[in-house]
Amino acid sequence: MSSRSITNGMRLVRIQLWLCLAGSSLLLALSGTAVADRPVLVLNDTNEAPFTTADRDGFLDFVAGEAFRRAGVELRLVKLPAERGLINANAGIEDGDMVRIAGLEKQYPNLVRVPEKLVDWEFSAFSKDTSIPSNWKAIRQHSVGHIKGWKIYEQNLAGAERVITADDPAQLFRLLDLNRIEVALYEHSFGVALARQQGLKGVRPLAPALANREMFIYLHKRHAPLAPKLAEALRAMKREGFYQRVYSQKLMPYREAPAP
Repeated sequence: MSSRSITNGMRLVRIQLWLCLAGSSLLLALSGTAVADRPVLVLNDTNEAPFTTADRDGFLDFVAGEAFRRAGVELRLVKLPAERGLINANAGIEDGDMVRIAGLEKQYPNLVRVPEKLVDWEFSAFSKDTSIPSNWKAIRQHSVGHIKGWKIYEQNLAGAERVITADDPAQLFRLLDLNRIEVALYEHSFGVALARQQGLKGVRPLAPALANREMFIYLHKRHAPLAPKLAEALRAMKREGFYQRVYSQKLMPYREAPAP
């Protein structure tokens, strides 16, 4: 082969490579534009691992993120205290709240519930004393703590004498570890994950759970047209098996295993 043929061949390869790179850059640019043009909704997130994480690889990061994507919206989460998150969402400062029990729209009339459950929560009691019966009447006889703004606990402990509220779960479980309270009320998977993370010895969830509730996404009323789209996206993900696969991977290890 002549040197001219080799040179021409190399020139052709360079041209082909440039075209490929240019095409890829164009696709990336178009994709970036599409994402940038997608409406962004900011929801308050009071969750911790294994539901949401800083790396955005928790159960709700995948499930809710995919539901919003299918509905044509980008989801962003902010961390606010539970009570403040509801007040802000109702006022329209944020666009909604990620996970709440049904019925909050009665107390916060500017919130619209997405009519398909996001997940089931087990509202549980954690203690070092596993002899404490796991029911509301028994729990009320002990010193007990919960996170401020968790409505199910506020309602069921109304009038109880020895109740402490904490600002966040780490503070709540610190109170339990230091024997400042006998019982900490939290969600089962949250509590198991937190006890493992903090290396708390002897802290266990009492059985059975105090309550099992379906949990929902809430949106400010200005986003009401999006609610049925999100509901249908969640239903489709459940039919397709996507929801169950993520659930099995992200939540089952904490549902089945006791705290250390």
